[in-house]
Order: sequence, then structure tokens, then C-alpha cells
Amino acid sequence: MEKHLTIPMSDNDIKDLRSGDMLYLSGTIYTARDAAHKRMYDTLQAGGELPYEIEGSFVYYLGPTPARPGQVIGSAGPTTSSRMDKYTPLLLDKGLKGMIGKGKRSPEVIEAIKKNGAVYCAAIGGLGALLSKRIVASEVIAYDDLGTEAIRKLTVEELPVVVIIDTEGNYLYER
Repeated sequence: MEKHLTIPMSDNDIKDLRSGDMLYLSGTIYTARDAAHKRMYDTLQAGGELPYEIEGSFVYYLGPTPARPGQVIGSAGPTTSSRMDKYTPLLLDKGLKGMIGKGKRSPEVIEAIKKNGAVYCAAIGGLGALLSKRIVASEVIAYDDLGTEAIRKLTVEELPVVVIIDTEGNYLYER
């Protein structure tokens, strides 16, 4: 089923999403890859605060290429999601509602998705240049020292993704 949704999302917004649904997301999402996830995880383990409001948010596993003149962002293709699996359950426990990446997730992440009523979505790898056209604003908000792995706040309009794992643990890659 095709759905047009705005982020951030509530439990109510997410509970009816099903594995295989085509979503067009608009609103605010954040980027984070391996190094940023490790830093957020370590910060939370030490009792610190995250650099953005995680409740209801989506994270896009993305390290964009530099923007060309006149562009908001460079190529914006997804990163392999399993590299974040070690850190994901804690972030879901803190209120993360959705993740966008590519590839499979671990059984621990699937259980955390079900426990927290979240979803995992895939963006199509190899389409980074096209996906970047759906990003209308980009600003580094944390960990600037990480370069392309810094956390960015993105404003997206109709970003196309597919629900891979829904709140009940239905897993498109295994169906």
C-alpha cells in the first residue's frame, strides 16, 4: 500500500504500517552512520543527552557526498544498516521510531523494533543522486569532526522508502 506520511511520527502513525508498504516521507529526519552511532551510544551509556530530540524521529543511515554548487546535499544513498545493529536497540528504547538504510537486520534489532513499535525501511541503493533531490534542506547539527558521518538534520519532501520490518516483526526479506 502507498502512504504519504510526515515525520516525526507517533505510535499511532506507525502501528498500521505493514511490511511491503511504499512510503513517501516528508518532514525532518536525521542522518547517522557508524561513528555517530557509537558516539550517541557512548553518550547515553554515560548518562548524557543526545544531540537531537529522538522521540518519534527517523534516522537515515547516510554519509552524503559533498554538495555541488547549487545543491542542498550530494548523493544521498543508504548505508548498510547492519553496521548500526549493535547500537540500535538502545536508540529504539529512547524513542527512535524509524530507520532508513539497506540490507538485513539482526534478530536483536527485530525484537527491539517489535518491543518499541518502530519500523525499518529501505531506500534503494544506487539511487543516491535521485534520492538527494527529495532533500530540500540539510544542516550539520552534531559531531562536525566526523566529516561525512556528522549528524545532519534533513528536511525531506516525499522521500520514497519501503517498509522492510513493521511493528509486528513482519520481515519483507523473509516473506
